[in-house]
Amino acid sequence: MSVFDTTIFLSTFITLIVILDPPGAVPIFLALTASLTKAQRNVAARRASLVAVLVIAMFALFGRSILDYLHISIAALQGAGGLLLLLVALQLLTGKESDALADAGVNVALVPLGTPLLAGPGAIVATMLAVQRSDTTGEYAAVAAALVAAMLAVYLVLRFAGRVRALLRESGTMLLTRIAGLLLSAIAVQMVANSVRAFVAGEG
Repeated sequence: MSVFDTTIFLSTFITLIVILDPPGAVPIFLALTASLTKAQRNVAARRASLVAVLVIAMFALFGRSILDYLHISIAALQGAGGLLLLLVALQLLTGKESDALADAGVNVALVPLGTPLLAGPGAIVATMLAVQRSDTTGEYAAVAAALVAAMLAVYLVLRFAGRVRALLRESGTMLLTRIAGLLLSAIAVQMVANSVRAFVAGEG
C-alpha cells in the first residue's frame, strides 16, 4: 500500500495557493457579484470553487491528451484566458459590469470567476506537472488532496468576502470595482504577454 506523500502535498498546496492568490481574488469577486444578494454571493463563491476544482482536475487527468488532440499549446490556452479576462476588466473599469452581468446571476461564478480567473493556465499547468511527476498512488492522492485543500481555502476567503463589502458600503465598493478592473486588466495583459513570449520562443 502506497503511503500518502506529505512533501508533495505541501509543495503542491503552497504552489496552488500562491498561483490562486485567494486574497487577490476578493476585490474581483466583490466587483463581479456587486448586484447579487448575500445568498447569491455565497452560491457564487461555492460554484466558482467547484467549477475551478473540476476544471483543474479534468486538465490534470486528461489535459495533455486534450491539448494534443486539438493541437492547442499551453501558450494558446494562456492567451485565450488573458483576452477573456481583459474583456471583463474593461467592463469593470467603464462601469458596465452591471449591465453585462445583469442576466448572468450566479452564473458569473462559471465565467470568469471559476475559469479562467481561478482555474487559469497557471493553476492548470502546475497541477498537470505535479501529476506527471507522480508515480505512486500515495503521490497522486497527495496532489488531489492539495488541490481540494487549496480550493477549500479559496472558497472560505470568497465566502466571507461579503463582510468586506459591508464595511466598504456603496462608495467604497464602487472604488474597489475600479481597482479590481485595473488589477484584472494587468493580470490579463501579463497572461497575453507570457503567451506571446512563449510563441516567440517557439513554445507555442
